[in-house]
Amino acid sequence: MLNEFDFKLDRAVFKHQSIEEADKNTNYWLSKTPEERLAASFYLNSIAYNFDINNPPKMDKTVFSMRKHKI
Repeated sequence: MLNEFDFKLDRAVFKHQSIEEADKNTNYWLSKTPEERLAASFYLNSIAYNFDINNPPKMDKTVFSMRKHKI
């Protein structure tokens, strides 16, 4: 289970990056395991869409429908 204290988003920090700094940032994330990258992206989604990380919203499956095509 993810803990809300595993990550921290500082909304007050913004920085323009040079190409070299952006490459370092890319290399940092590529050095992480896929599980760590997914956990970080899930955390950022929970912040962006304002939901509890341990209780994500359920998908509304009534919006979608399926039908068979006649051949």
